[in-house]
Amino acid sequence: MKIGDLLSSRTKFMTASEIRELLRWATADVISFGGGMPDPSTFPVEDIAKIVSYVLEAYPHKALQYGSTEGVAELRQEIAKFSESYAGIKTQPENIIVTVGSQEALELLGRVFIDPGDVVITENPTYIAALQAWRVYQPRLVGVPMDEHGMVIEILEETVKRLRAEGARIKFVYTIPTAQNPSGLTMTQDRRKYLLEVAERYDLLVVEDDPYSYFLFEPIQVSPIKALDKSDRVIYLSTASKIFAPGFRLGWVIANEEVVRWFNLAKQALNLNTSNFVQYIFLEGLRRNVVLKNLPHVRELYKRKRDAMLAALETYMPPGVSWTRPSGGMFIWATVPPHIDTRELLKVAVSQYKVAFIPGHGFFVDQSVKNAMRLNFTYPTFEQINEGIRRLAMAIKGA
Repeated sequence: MKIGDLLSSRTKFMTASEIRELLRWATADVISFGGGMPDPSTFPVEDIAKIVSYVLEAYPHKALQYGSTEGVAELRQEIAKFSESYAGIKTQPENIIVTVGSQEALELLGRVFIDPGDVVITENPTYIAALQAWRVYQPRLVGVPMDEHGMVIEILEETVKRLRAEGARIKFVYTIPTAQNPSGLTMTQDRRKYLLEVAERYDLLVVEDDPYSYFLFEPIQVSPIKALDKSDRVIYLSTASKIFAPGFRLGWVIANEEVVRWFNLAKQALNLNTSNFVQYIFLEGLRRNVVLKNLPHVRELYKRKRDAMLAALETYMPPGVSWTRPSGGMFIWATVPPHIDTRELLKVAVSQYKVAFIPGHGFFVDQSVKNAMRLNFTYPTFEQINEGIRRLAMAIKGA
């Protein structure tokens, strides 16, 4: 039997995640700037241990049972409170669905909204795993360039006009406006308002992916786009992975009730429900203020790590290499001279210099940029940051 003869046509659009492949290097003798992993020292292990014990004592039957697809009711209430107090997003539990990380939310977006040929507009570059999730549904991916202030909304509007004139079906605009992945840049408040104006004018959905706003290092005054949304057209995604523990794989979506109903239906066939046990643990984490108490420490640590990587880049990198100064988050986006293909550079960097990164081509909708890379500064130690950047600079000099 040839399994390949039995595969569906959509498998042609399934590609291995370069980030997932690179994660294995984090445990080898390679200094990895690859995966977007938090620093393990930030996990509130003692608090989680107490919470796990309490959950198993206080309501084990609820925690270990199947649950509702939309999520534990008490957790959705706590997420609503947390979203309003921390981010200024006023919402109700019925507007929230709990997901298996925000990655599942990206998959649900594809399942619910995308038909072959539909247009999805994104920042360019953008989160590589979002593109990976949606390509299975065969959309037409259209990228809008960024500058130091985030997505250029004037170009977005021109793009929307052109696409509408062509008769294209635009399903949504996807943005990571705060400490963007992969660039680390943050969209200004004025551009957020302008984006909503464009969405209103052309009746567009906006998907706001917000894993990193908890870690802003600069005194930037911005609101989540969802907090500015007056017509309920923003679908907001966030996650506990960066602020609690990624191993729990828990995220959430805030959207209008119709979107939540469709996500609920799609999720039923996908995995029935997010782990009840995990939900009750995070519920107690929010109730006990574990998340908010831990955030200042995490933010301060990540700022020092960002600064350490920026200093190492300044010290070791040869002429012709440039990089962003991220306002927050977990990543620095670097560009090398045009003659260097970072996919080829990666092979040399790993084999000869024992340092890894994510090549930049996969973050672009057309994979056209060959000389960029994403560097994670949150997972490696301070010593690894300095030594890894030194090694990377040597690899670039030899390319």
